[in-house]
Amino acid sequence: MKKKNIALITLLIAAILLVVNLISDKLFYRLDLTEDHTYTLSKATRDILKNLKEPVTVTAYFSKQLPPAVAETRSDFKDMLIEYSNRAKGMLVYQFVNPNENPEKEKEAMQNGIQPVMINVREKDQMKQQKAYLGAVISMGDRKEVIPFLQPGGPMEYALSSAIKKLSVVNKPKIGILEGYGCASLSELSQVKQDLDVLYNVIPLKLTDTTEIPKDIRTIAIVRPKDSIPSFVFNQLNQFMARGGNLFVAINRVDGNLSHAYGQVLNTGLESWLLSKGIRVEPVFVTDAKCGAVTVQQQQGMFRFSTNVSFPYLPVIGTFADNPAVKGLEAVIMEFASPIEYTGDSTKTFIPLAFTSEKSGTEPAPTYFNIQKQWTEKDFPKKHLTVAALIEGKFGGKNDAKMIVVGDGDFPVNRGQQQINKDNASLMVNSIDFLSDDTGLIELRTRGITSRPLKELSDSKKMVLKYLNFLLPIILVILYGLYRFERSRKIRMQRMEESY
Repeated sequence: MKKKNIALITLLIAAILLVVNLISDKLFYRLDLTEDHTYTLSKATRDILKNLKEPVTVTAYFSKQLPPAVAETRSDFKDMLIEYSNRAKGMLVYQFVNPNENPEKEKEAMQNGIQPVMINVREKDQMKQQKAYLGAVISMGDRKEVIPFLQPGGPMEYALSSAIKKLSVVNKPKIGILEGYGCASLSELSQVKQDLDVLYNVIPLKLTDTTEIPKDIRTIAIVRPKDSIPSFVFNQLNQFMARGGNLFVAINRVDGNLSHAYGQVLNTGLESWLLSKGIRVEPVFVTDAKCGAVTVQQQQGMFRFSTNVSFPYLPVIGTFADNPAVKGLEAVIMEFASPIEYTGDSTKTFIPLAFTSEKSGTEPAPTYFNIQKQWTEKDFPKKHLTVAALIEGKFGGKNDAKMIVVGDGDFPVNRGQQQINKDNASLMVNSIDFLSDDTGLIELRTRGITSRPLKELSDSKKMVLKYLNFLLPIILVILYGLYRFERSRKIRMQRMEESY
């Protein structure tokens, strides 16, 4: 009888497992307990997949037998594709190809724009380098987008969803980047342009006294003007905002020259125009204890060496408002920034977006920079100075308009081939997304963690985390052991009773 029961239970368990496997093929669900909901598809992605008009094919080129930390990327990407396929209801199919299997597949991957990367692998107590592929090609009809490399831990959903969105968008809204007057050109904003190209047609905007701003431009960006801007430009901007056009402004109110260790006020006319709208960008330098560093050449005897010195004139902005334009940002590195304040009336709404740390201050211009200065807490008497803000309301017309102003013009500018900080680019791109009323992919772009420096924690918090990591597993094992011991003792006591 007991054998029959065991056989029946075994068959029942096997049947349950079979049914669960069959159901799991049709239904896919993940319990997401991460802080930023990394494993939950956003509404933007769900909308993109729901509105697909043509089938999408994703060919993932991933190597196998990779180190666990890298192999996890393949597993996560596959899980994501399963969920995408289910959400798309047959409009998205995928396949995985291992380019390391044979030369033909490797050639196919490289011809499709997927280049190998070299990773370190430990094998038999030796370190060696292995060629690995971690990319994908997204196709829709005769069009395709390439994700050449999926960074482990990076914003995977943004990369995939933006590629699908880029293929599916037919008529992209236009974004104008003002050129001339020393403004940053499109080539200097290459990293920003690359992100904006997903959803927008980014064009250079050159204004003359005989031209008008095209009606199909949704948002205009003015970044880092250095020279005087003529009045006809401001007249056209007034007309643009009066009809509901939006503006993004990154302005240098002060200019710092590290080679001469000198900083001065910069006047282009833009600051006066902003003041007429109720936005005052103060002609002072922001200083912050939370800052970047500069490289200083030092001489010691016969030797000359370089060392990094903290430079409070390069504030690292880590405090942001709860607003889509800055949501998810963690560290924007600014260069000779200025604070912003509102001087207008209640007909417009002023919303601060980004702030300095709790230990910050201002330095008047002009000034000489003392690289060797020993900064103390007394040098940072202020806190939470506004360095980026949103202004909404009517700007001379019947239609509402929006403008985002950042008190630093250099934060989104590339220096040659050097890449800027990811959050620097995201601040401008997210702002333009917000201004252009196409905010769907904002949360995805900034979903990956960019900066969680341990050194910023207090000593007491570091100590708590240290001992928590060390002692918690031991305590859990001891508690489980005590539970098992007590449970066994109760069972023994029950067995010793006469009535057992």
